[in-house]
Amino acid sequence: MNAVREVGVVVRRAKVVSPWIDHVWSPEAVLAEAPATLPGALLSRENEAELFYAGAATIELYKSETGNYRDNLIDGEPFLWVALRETPEGGVELAAVTPDPTEGESLFESGLLVGKAAMPAEIASWIAAYVDEFHVERVFLKRERDKSGPDPRKAPGARKGRKPGDGS
Repeated sequence: MNAVREVGVVVRRAKVVSPWIDHVWSPEAVLAEAPATLPGALLSRENEAELFYAGAATIELYKSETGNYRDNLIDGEPFLWVALRETPEGGVELAAVTPDPTEGESLFESGLLVGKAAMPAEIASWIAAYVDEFHVERVFLKRERDKSGPDPRKAPGARKGRKPGDGS
């Protein structure tokens, strides 16, 4: 059984001194509930940074990933990974929010802007309850190598395209 929850995301746009870009986007906060605010709404302006409401996202929990959720929760301060996609107009749109560090890494490798935000206590409790209910410890079993004989590809004198004992 998957569990689903909608959250709101606040992002920061900060000016930077660089010859290549003039600002960077990063997640500022994940809200335990999505407010009735339109995505893209300016929330505050402070010095060289602005906070925007990025919009609502759905967090979906899967039984097969409870080990990753558990590791995130017990690793000190739990995080949520927020994936953003830059728009042609210079803004960002919300792509995903996940409590799974491996999924966060995959989102980053796919080319999205990914950052971490502190996990609100209410969401941490929800995830902890899900882990308590569905986590099953899986024992890692290392495969045994077949010991029926030596690998002919690793025999002394073996060359690519030639079989040992071939004589050619």
